[in-house]
Amino acid sequence: MATARSTAASARSPEQLDRYVLQICTSVGEFIAWWGFKAIHGRVWALLALRREPMSQADVARMLGVSRALVSSAIHELEGYNLVSPVGEGRNAPWQAVLDVWPVIGEVLRTREWVMVESARTALEAAIAQAELATELGEDIDYDLARMRLLLALTETAHGMLRLLVSLSIPRSVDSLRGTLGKAGTILRALRARGQQALGRVPAPAVGPGRS
Repeated sequence: MATARSTAASARSPEQLDRYVLQICTSVGEFIAWWGFKAIHGRVWALLALRREPMSQADVARMLGVSRALVSSAIHELEGYNLVSPVGEGRNAPWQAVLDVWPVIGEVLRTREWVMVESARTALEAAIAQAELATELGEDIDYDLARMRLLLALTETAHGMLRLLVSLSIPRSVDSLRGTLGKAGTILRALRARGQQALGRVPAPAVGPGRS
């Protein structure tokens, strides 16, 4: 019995909790790096977001096992994105995380993913217009017009999803979270129905000889 209690106490130790938190910070860092930021940005922000009280740069560096200079640089850049803020004044003021990250994510989506999707949509519309004109004139074309329209519908669906993501903000309560998820679900169902409708207009590929 004593052994079981000591094992349970060990599982609840602050050191074990710290290890789990550091795993979270590492995962956030890896995820944020995929978006084009630095992994240290995600690690520092996640640690500050999870802590109950603000932390000094020295404590952040010690907790993450990195240099003070690296943390200082990351803090400066995160402050530029309005993702962290100092608590008080002075060189050694502690820092806290700004939890509403969606303005930054929205800006990334608008300046990168949105531009790529919009470029594809514009090109598809132009290609469809040319293909329709050629078809009306009785010309043979090497491209499948129905599939072009399908890709356009999928691109517009991606456009709608990006618009939804850009408009999100961090909910301040569980009730507002449910409302946000409900709204998002309604929009996504509409987008999904539109995509399925477009799929229904595309004929299945012909089965050639010797194929099953």
